Amino acid sequence: MKSSATKVLERLRAQWPDETDALLIMEPNNRRYLSSFTGTAGLLLVTPNQSILVTDFRYWEQAQQQSPEWQIYRQQGSWLKALQEVLTKSNWKNIAIEYNYITLTQQELLTKALPDRNLLNQSSLIEIMRSVKDEAEQEKIARAVALADRGFEHILTYVQKRFRGSEGEVREKEIALELEFFLRKEGAEGIAFDFIVASGERSALPHGVATDKALQEGEFVTIDFGCRLDGYCSDTTRTFFLGKPTEEHQKVYRTVLQAQQEALEVLGPGKIGSDLDQVAREIIEKAGYGSYFGHGLGHGVGLVVHEKPQLSPSSDDILQVGQVVTVEPGIYIPQWGGVRIEDMVIITDSGCRNLTKAPKELICL
Repeated sequence: MKSSATKVLERLRAQWPDETDALLIMEPNNRRYLSSFTGTAGLLLVTPNQSILVTDFRYWEQAQQQSPEWQIYRQQGSWLKALQEVLTKSNWKNIAIEYNYITLTQQELLTKALPDRNLLNQSSLIEIMRSVKDEAEQEKIARAVALADRGFEHILTYVQKRFRGSEGEVREKEIALELEFFLRKEGAEGIAFDFIVASGERSALPHGVATDKALQEGEFVTIDFGCRLDGYCSDTTRTFFLGKPTEEHQKVYRTVLQAQQEALEVLGPGKIGSDLDQVAREIIEKAGYGSYFGHGLGHGVGLVVHEKPQLSPSSDDILQVGQVVTVEPGIYIPQWGGVRIEDMVIITDSGCRNLTKAPKELICL
């Protein structure tokens, strides 16, 4: 049976860019995607018939274990010196480079060190490939989402006991720490990003990271969190309420939930990112909250939490079967509070499959 790395290389070579002798891969996630190598130092050189992984002594054995199909070249000095050594033994003239992921200094070093090579810009090929997940990748993501679902169930119980129990108090940072501890204890290799825990007026901050603020009665609490399993990320957002919500609280929540549900119903292959964003946006605008939804509807998720494709007002991305995206409309009213509800879905032939099972009705603790 072919390994995942072998299948990825076959896909890459099947769409090899014209007039390119070799691809130089330096972006860490692209490096992992192509080679399965998880070390933090290394670069790849890929040609139509060769695959070379350059790394140093620290990762030599690891590279051989994780990337057995690759030729491993041990770096003795700088990465630039090692690259020169490999290229000296080749007749590769046109080298495609990920200009989006290198610094200006690195670009200048490459230009100076490789004066007899044509350095081409090839910054999106691997990202486009990464956006479509195979069955193994989908399964890894589904497991990460399922763990996040369990994490949300756990944190609701934790908040209920702390807030309604003898202590009578719980802080945003404590929620973030407890959630991370639970996810790691249950098998996550790490968190996908710094968790957002925003309560009360702070829930109007779309990226309001956890603070020492204590939760209060009569507040929304928004939690945006994700974990990483086998290298792949999850991304979930839920908003709950402490106490009895007012009519306005309930209206805002219903509006966000309806916007998400209607977007989910029309999601599918061939749909354009901006069109899908507009479906949710129109619901929020009709309810009178249009000016309070200031971000896009969603984004791709994979080895990192924000990947292609984008679901936003300006996106011309066309959805494909196998892509995994978030659907996360929100309303954020300054000095009042906010709501966001976020699920992760896989695009299928018939529409989409929702991976997120955490409850979406308004939970009041």
